[in-house]
Amino acid sequence: MPIHRLTTADDERLSDYLRLTDVVLRARHEPAKGLYIAESSTVIRRAVAAGHRPRSFLMAERWLEDLADVLDAVGAGPDGDVPVYVGEPGVLEAVTGFHLHRGALAAMHRPPLAPVSEVLATARGGAGARRVAVLEDIVDHTNVGAIFRGAAALGVDVVLVSPRCADPLYRRSVRVSMGTVFQVLWTRLETWPGGLDELRAGGFTVAALALAADAVSLDEFAASPAVAAADSRLALVLGTEGDGLSRGAVAAADVVVRIPMAGGVDSLNVAAASAVAFWATRAIVPA
Repeated sequence: MPIHRLTTADDERLSDYLRLTDVVLRARHEPAKGLYIAESSTVIRRAVAAGHRPRSFLMAERWLEDLADVLDAVGAGPDGDVPVYVGEPGVLEAVTGFHLHRGALAAMHRPPLAPVSEVLATARGGAGARRVAVLEDIVDHTNVGAIFRGAAALGVDVVLVSPRCADPLYRRSVRVSMGTVFQVLWTRLETWPGGLDELRAGGFTVAALALAADAVSLDEFAASPAVAAADSRLALVLGTEGDGLSRGAVAAADVVVRIPMAGGVDSLNVAAASAVAFWATRAIVPA
């Protein structure tokens, strides 16, 4: 296996990995280059299993053996053309800007996003999506990653993100999701809130999670035909941190739903709220 051993962080071949902690730089740089960063052996394995192609690897020496099968499978073997860069912890930290305690990174080619109609149709092995989460303008990458992890665990088939929502393939989103962003089908809506019309046209009940005078409780909604019917199709719309859903998104929904609260608390963090809503409205699917 051809290994490129690093002695300094000042190496032009490592440009994909530089300054990963600079959110503004990465948010502008990654989509334009068609790359994203996968961090940790677990995340890298899930990305490769999902069919994503690595551009290169960056890791500490001890991870070479653990990832040997992955490296060989993607063309980083003796006859491959995917470079593997190996360095001491100090060099790796100088490159990335943080302590690489998970040992390995991979610069991955970003796959093109599919149209909403295609993503909805291909869910559940081609049977079509029944449970969809829609994220409006969520800006915190940690929240995006946590929502994807909850979606994967609690039976959500598809996640749709608004045009201004944070990138699910940003390094922190991928890491917090534990790589489940590669398990849950997702794509970006082109228009907002007009994109909700396509869901409604596909037979989905669009439910906005928001505080409103006419909101029904989550318990009541979960027992309704919109959720409980065997052929139900549901889209849960979750809003940005702080302000919640926009007026346009609430107006475009079929129903407004609230999570009952106690202790003088009026709302939950959006990632926590999503998990509660996913659980309450989960689809029972045979294993």
